[in-house]
Amino acid sequence: MSATNRRGFLKSSAAVATNAAAAAALLGEAQAAKAPANERLRVGCIGTGGRAQFLITAFAGLAECDVATVCDLDPERLSRGVEVVKIAQGRAPKAETDFLKLIDDPTLDVIVVGTPDHWHAIPTIMACQAGKDVYVEKPDGHNMVEGQRMVQAMRKHGRIVQMGTQARTGEHFQAAIDYIATGALGKVLVAKAWESTRQGSLGHPQDSSPPAGIDYDRWLGPAPKRPFNKMRFHANWRWFFELGAGDLGNDGVHRLDYARWALSTAVEAQGGKPLHMPTKISALGGKWYFDDIQEWPDTLQVNYEYPGEEDGPGKILTYEMRVWTPYNHEGEGEGAVIYGDQGYIVIGNRRWRAYGPKHKLLAEQSGNNDGLSHIQNFVDCVKSRKKPNADLETVGHPSSVLCHAGNIAWRVGRQVHLDPETETFIDDDEANALRTRPEYRKPWELPVV
Repeated sequence: MSATNRRGFLKSSAAVATNAAAAAALLGEAQAAKAPANERLRVGCIGTGGRAQFLITAFAGLAECDVATVCDLDPERLSRGVEVVKIAQGRAPKAETDFLKLIDDPTLDVIVVGTPDHWHAIPTIMACQAGKDVYVEKPDGHNMVEGQRMVQAMRKHGRIVQMGTQARTGEHFQAAIDYIATGALGKVLVAKAWESTRQGSLGHPQDSSPPAGIDYDRWLGPAPKRPFNKMRFHANWRWFFELGAGDLGNDGVHRLDYARWALSTAVEAQGGKPLHMPTKISALGGKWYFDDIQEWPDTLQVNYEYPGEEDGPGKILTYEMRVWTPYNHEGEGEGAVIYGDQGYIVIGNRRWRAYGPKHKLLAEQSGNNDGLSHIQNFVDCVKSRKKPNADLETVGHPSSVLCHAGNIAWRVGRQVHLDPETETFIDDDEANALRTRPEYRKPWELPVV
């Protein structure tokens, strides 16, 4: 082993130990004693890198779960995944490179999908068809049609599907919603979500050969065949049209999800009906700051208009993306604010603050946003068959639609009109064409439900 490779190996090994130790510390006593074998869920995890590494470690540490199998196309990531699970639960899982083996395994109860966006829908739908419950990362699919198909599969086969928008289970988020539900904000018409945390440039790297041992054709799956580029692969795939949904579908989905939740709660506190889908969406922005190969915008403002009731006033939800600014907005790098005529509330990832007239601080609370309680909520609902906090049909998919519809409005360059029932754009062939892929590359076609 060369000195360079040895340093890389040691660095990777240290990262595995650090990540596993951090997750174990977060899990606390949950991993101390496993439930009896016949009471534990057998879990199969597709994806072992990035966010997925946290997911597999968290599931492995729960008393009610055994991570029986992990799957990844990258042999290096797969070996690290096996190791972190072994550290978290005391025994190693089986390692696979073909996710279909997990779908077909009758001993698995749950599938965890921690893959890039373009690989969310197909494993989720197949898992539902195989009678398994699913925890899938956000957004629900690569595009609107995929999300709809995932909901159809969940509904048809009676499965529990939780999307990874963990704010839905965080204690301080729920406390903020409880505060809003008292009606303290008064009449609310506007909410805003934002991302203002500075990111970096992807540069203009040349295409190259895939890393040794990677089946890149299979990694692309349903996406079009393209030459390998390191910035279209691990971690950075999300910035390209064919693979991800940009930062709107990356971080934006979290902020839009709890902004939508809070806005709807404020409307209901005044006797209104829950908000469902917006009917008008417009977006302005572009790649205005970074000179790199990213396709999605780095500067964006999206406006969503929800219709009023019985000729009453509508509601506006705005999303702002400024991923080049080195400062916060309303004291938060990313968050949401709900404006009422009696007060407003600022909700961040780890705290919320409510203000009255003249910006007087009326209430506040802090908390974490690590996602462990969200995973526990999913496991509890798999056992009880109750609807989880980020149920795909009622929570995860509607929030994902906001991201996809916002991206579509930006790509067509004008306001689009959404039919909330069909989730299609009214009299707009150009926008509707962007609701799905032009083609799914065989054999990875979207399953029929």
